[in-house]
Amino acid sequence: MATLNGKPVTTEDLLALALVNVGHFTSMRVDEGRIRGLALHMERLTKDCKTVWGTDLDTERVRAYVRQALDGRTQPCVVRVTIYDPQVDMGHPAHAADPSILVTVRGAGTMPPSPLRAMSVPYERDLPEVKHVGLLGALHTRRTAQLAGFDDALFIGRDGLVSEGGTWNAGFIDQNGTVVWPQAPVLPGVTMALLQQRTEHRITAVTLEQAKGMAAAFATNTSIGVRALAAIDDTQLPTEHPVLDQLRETYLAIPGERP
Repeated sequence: MATLNGKPVTTEDLLALALVNVGHFTSMRVDEGRIRGLALHMERLTKDCKTVWGTDLDTERVRAYVRQALDGRTQPCVVRVTIYDPQVDMGHPAHAADPSILVTVRGAGTMPPSPLRAMSVPYERDLPEVKHVGLLGALHTRRTAQLAGFDDALFIGRDGLVSEGGTWNAGFIDQNGTVVWPQAPVLPGVTMALLQQRTEHRITAVTLEQAKGMAAAFATNTSIGVRALAAIDDTQLPTEHPVLDQLRETYLAIPGERP
């Protein structure tokens, strides 16, 4: 079931989102009724609402709608909150000033999922600091990678530096066992932020060749937690490493918050 401002959504309500496709969102994994990093997700929605719509967002309303959507659910799931204006017009997007709150829920898979194989693809997201609904470019790179026999794409900027994955942050473990996050225009992921708050790490520019020479690599987002990368292009990477285990344990030990 999907709701818009707490009421069942209609086809008419969704036309602007489908046809004009302007908005932003956050996705949150729910385990036993709790969400890791809930406060960070609310901060993201607030910040992105200011960037995209130039207005404030009532996060208490958001939380109430999330509670409503989760009522009676006991299995792990992913709740997505999308902020968009059903009245937005392609010709006059500046007139949109009253964003609504769309809440949808889907099932969640086991965590972590099996390691993934990534194909490096030249790509830079529009407004990388915003988790926006404009996913054509990211999903096109994912499709390109999958047609080539990989699971997903690893983005390489025009400067030749690694940035992020299709819908995930990329992280590495160097030969000294230090966690490395790429210094590049990327989405400030909540899972990445939670791990950075709790683990020793460094943030530095990472070239594609340096990425392939790491002791291990991994992907992070709310749905998958910490997922090992088994390969980047034709370079195989270890999927088992003590630091990977530590990262997973650290993430799973973070107490969730109730909406």
